[in-house]
Amino acid sequence: MADERTSPAGPDLTQGVAMSDFVDGRLVGHVGDDEVLLVQSGADIFAIGAHCTHYHGPLAEGIVTDGDVRCPWHHACFDLRTGEAVRAPALSPVDCWKVEQRDGRIFVREKRGRATPRLPVSANLPSRIVIVGGGAAGFAAAEMLRRRGFGGSIAMLSNDAAAPVDRPNLSKDYLAGSAPEDWLPLRPDTFYSESGIELRLNTEVVGIDPKARRVSTADGKTLAYDRLLLATGAEPVRLPIPGADPSRLHLLRTLADCRAIIAAASNARRALVIGASFIGLEVAASLRTRGIEVVVVAPEARPMERVLGPQMGDFVRKLHEEHGVAFRLQDTVAGIDGRRATLKSGGTVEADLVVVGVGVRPRLTLAEQIGLTLDRGVVVNQFLETSAPGIYAAGDIARWPDPHSGAAIRVEHWVVAERQGQTAAVNMLGQSERFDAVPFFWSQHYDVPINYVGHAEQWDEIAIDGDIGVKDCLLRYKRQGRVLAVASIFRDVARLQAEVAMERQAA
Repeated sequence: MADERTSPAGPDLTQGVAMSDFVDGRLVGHVGDDEVLLVQSGADIFAIGAHCTHYHGPLAEGIVTDGDVRCPWHHACFDLRTGEAVRAPALSPVDCWKVEQRDGRIFVREKRGRATPRLPVSANLPSRIVIVGGGAAGFAAAEMLRRRGFGGSIAMLSNDAAAPVDRPNLSKDYLAGSAPEDWLPLRPDTFYSESGIELRLNTEVVGIDPKARRVSTADGKTLAYDRLLLATGAEPVRLPIPGADPSRLHLLRTLADCRAIIAAASNARRALVIGASFIGLEVAASLRTRGIEVVVVAPEARPMERVLGPQMGDFVRKLHEEHGVAFRLQDTVAGIDGRRATLKSGGTVEADLVVVGVGVRPRLTLAEQIGLTLDRGVVVNQFLETSAPGIYAAGDIARWPDPHSGAAIRVEHWVVAERQGQTAAVNMLGQSERFDAVPFFWSQHYDVPINYVGHAEQWDEIAIDGDIGVKDCLLRYKRQGRVLAVASIFRDVARLQAEVAMERQAA
């Protein structure tokens, strides 16, 4: 994530380059200190910033399609003409430069200005928008509203104590101690006041009146709205473990949770991680990076098998064992007495630190109170509007009609939440933009990235290209011959191509 550049790469584009210098229709050079990516798309040549604005991924190693370039790391997408970040997780645009062609050479010298945002044409634009939730979906919606030129009031009500942060980092680099805390905020604190976004932290919404279009908070205040976005997210599942001191059972969802684990880890020699979920195993990897012994206890036979299948599950277990993690699988914690955890099997585990990572459940209390249609989540249409007119839902609580799988699905992925927040924002402004993005998430275990595109709750075949054991593979999860999802270790271009294929299949 850090920007470690020393000097810009490639030729000086102000001096010109020839088309013969391009490789596969692209070339990385520089204008002054700025690294610039030249891209040939059809008959046009574009010049944009060479690095993704999310984690500084190399855009030259991604793919170009339909007038955009996609980052190979986390699938952010940028418009080649404007530089706009058209798909999360990137939120900021890349710079663009003017391109001149003269005497058979291509010159890049002058940077283009930013386009002024324009509101969509609508006879029913809202003047007041309230967002309930301060996570990925809520933040992305607020940011997109201002990006699109919305000039009305925006109130974001968050029960968290911290402004929106990059939550995936809480279980990865930040918890491991390899990323400073100032990497975490999605925007500086000044962003909200400068953008006219009223961010209310430590605010619990206790009621919504859809007829009066009012929101009530626990401190007795009310806010009126024309459009409302429910982005209440999910909360970690809490286990009732006999004898355990609840204050010693650490969960990981918020920045405060992560700080508490880091503080406890400073004096810990051995940690018990309950649950072999993605969060649980990322925590295990981060604690091992800190030199802490880790034991993982989980009821399944293989970690992550339900999502990634047996082959990848075996690989993940072996990878963690190679880094010193001990597993107690097909077992559960029956009780905790001080530092000693007793397992259902009769074994015991001594631990100074206990982290519970057994999954999350969607926060549906408000949706239930106002009678929204529910089905293991808040049911929304293709535009992310709920059964109540003017109320939208996005993120971990939303169950939407997925055109790729042909089913209504709900997923708990950071990138999906951000993209849904962006789509909901556009539709609250009177547009009819359907949410049809292919789900994507990534997980990091030591130096191994596992990336996943699509959604496959069930499959009858896993086709493996490459070798999982040597960390170079792409797995296709199929049902009746149709690819529903792919997972990969590296193989970035192939994974991006699979994403595009799924988009076109559902179009």
